[in-house]
Amino acid sequence: MLIADLSLVSQPFSWKSGLLFLFSGGGLIVYFRHEKARMERKRIAEATKGIGKPKVGGPFELVDQNGQVFSSEDMKGKYALVYFGFTHCPDICPEELDKMANMIDLVKQRSGNVMRPIFVTCDPARDSPGVVKSYLAEFHPDLIGLSGSWEQVKSICKLYRVYFSTPPNVKPGQDYLVDHSIYFYLMDPEGDFVEAIGKQHTAEQAATIITNHVGDWRGGIDKS
Repeated sequence: MLIADLSLVSQPFSWKSGLLFLFSGGGLIVYFRHEKARMERKRIAEATKGIGKPKVGGPFELVDQNGQVFSSEDMKGKYALVYFGFTHCPDICPEELDKMANMIDLVKQRSGNVMRPIFVTCDPARDSPGVVKSYLAEFHPDLIGLSGSWEQVKSICKLYRVYFSTPPNVKPGQDYLVDHSIYFYLMDPEGDFVEAIGKQHTAEQAATIITNHVGDWRGGIDKS
């Protein structure tokens, strides 16, 4: 019996066992890569929350394209994607809003209705709610457009660390240039900053970043 048992032990490694070993090893590699990426996203999200006060974001109150008050509390419940621009922008804003529209559709396809896409004007003197509404209608029906007084816009830009050069006390018909930061700010369902998505990201890459964060979220998300 001892000899028989030893002969069984000494049998060569079968091809089935080899395949099982390879698949198991490959599965572990994929798992650890996924976990490493997830932990890196978690590290980014946690690092941006700050201590006591968020590094990016905070309480604000503006007016949407329908003339209704919209505050930072209205962002909560879903992920929010916030972009700052202006309707007289000749090229960069239209390009980025086209990209944002694609991002909205891609995220919806992959994760459902989990995101509020928000456009904040940096040019309140020219961008009334009606102007913003007409402008955004060319890009995507889900876009929420926000405007307000110069002081209100200046305040939210400061909260989001957005640079803009719009002068105060602009006279009607006065022509001027507006310079501003070009980022999409991703906020989680609790209103905390998650990650900035830059001009270098394609719509596909940006949607992947967003859906990965959505997948990592352990709280509730409003999908209505």
